[in-house]
Amino acid sequence: MNNRLSPQIVVADTSAIVRCGMAAVLRRIPNLDVHPVEVSSCELLNRFLQTHTPDLVIVNPTFGGWFHPAASKESSRKEDVKYMALVCSVIDSNALKAYDEQISICDDTETIADKIARLLHSETEETKENDTETLSQREKEIVTCVVKGMTNKAIADKLFLSIHTIITHRRNIARKLQIHSPAGLTIYAIVNKLVELQDIKDNL
Repeated sequence: MNNRLSPQIVVADTSAIVRCGMAAVLRRIPNLDVHPVEVSSCELLNRFLQTHTPDLVIVNPTFGGWFHPAASKESSRKEDVKYMALVCSVIDSNALKAYDEQISICDDTETIADKIARLLHSETEETKENDTETLSQREKEIVTCVVKGMTNKAIADKLFLSIHTIITHRRNIARKLQIHSPAGLTIYAIVNKLVELQDIKDNL
């Protein structure tokens, strides 16, 4: 399997120099095939998150006065998006706990690449796992529900989630597995022992 990551990454900062500089660093990272999306305001970031589900948002904690990852996740309903703080000045360490990871404007490319790879659960030659490990436990539950013939609404009710969240999870599952049909998911689920054949025979 190819080790090369192709995540969608957003770089958010009011400073054009910081945004462009960070984007340039990302494009130089080996094994990272990325075309960063640069946003200069909270309004543009919110608008982008309404229609896209990036893998990672790299954002200055002082973006828009003070940026709150939890509030952004709630308003956009994109629970799976990771947020990485881009520290450009002295910041209270407690404030950085809200982020999934942090990098400094002074970090070298290798450090940044390592943190991004760990955050996005990069697969390396030494730690290759079965493809099923690329799915979160929640995503595995949703795959199981889909192959059992459940609708998005039924899955949402069962897992106490919104239909919007289920749709987002299904989109992420399709992207991760490159499987875009229930039949394909059924084969995947059986091969990876997420379900037993007898559990879905009525839906075949």
